[in-house]
Amino acid sequence: MRGPLRHLAGFALLGLVAQSVCADTGDIAAGEQVFQQCKGCHQVGAGAKHRSGPHLNGLFGRKAAGLDDFRYSKSFQRAGAGGLEWHADTLDVFLENPRAMATGTRMSFRGLKNPEDRANLIVYLRQFSDDPANIPEADPTATGVDHDLDPAILALVGDPEYGEYLSGECTTCHQATGGDDGIPSITLWPEDQFVVAMHAYKTKQRNHPVMQMIAGRLGDEEIAALAAHFTNLEN
Repeated sequence: MRGPLRHLAGFALLGLVAQSVCADTGDIAAGEQVFQQCKGCHQVGAGAKHRSGPHLNGLFGRKAAGLDDFRYSKSFQRAGAGGLEWHADTLDVFLENPRAMATGTRMSFRGLKNPEDRANLIVYLRQFSDDPANIPEADPTATGVDHDLDPAILALVGDPEYGEYLSGECTTCHQATGGDDGIPSITLWPEDQFVVAMHAYKTKQRNHPVMQMIAGRLGDEEIAALAAHFTNLEN
């Protein structure tokens, strides 16, 4: 659970948070359809502007009431001051019943009761918060899922020298030293976890457009080689 959720006790939401279904995966196209219910008040994407509600670009990781050029309700200002940030878990709670999280909100939206609709909408909105600093584990929408990866793929023995040759694209974002200044480290990551994660991006079980593109260009042996390189990389 993310740090900001711990601050929600002041909003008497602990029980609600415990009952919420956080979005680990979802369907972007279906989420775009769900967003039709939101577009009367919110814009997202290229050229998005404030309407009666703030634009939703860069939403993930943003503090509630975090845009200086939008006039938020006092309820949302208090939520932001209390530490509320927008991530998949907090958005799931909010989208189910907006007034439960911010009783004084001017939003007339009654919420999305269907967990699948919420998951799809969250994943749709997530793509407008992408940033190189968020690769690969920006938010719960990019967390792992149970896998059914072929054991033969997991059994492949990767060539670390070949992995080093391939690693240039990875280290444009991930530090070979293992540093994680806004970008999660993949150095010394166990080989099996690396392979499972990359194949999840490859098959789009993990939702991150950039990582899906990168993984989609890699074959099984190349992924195994990268895993062998990074798991033993000396700082």
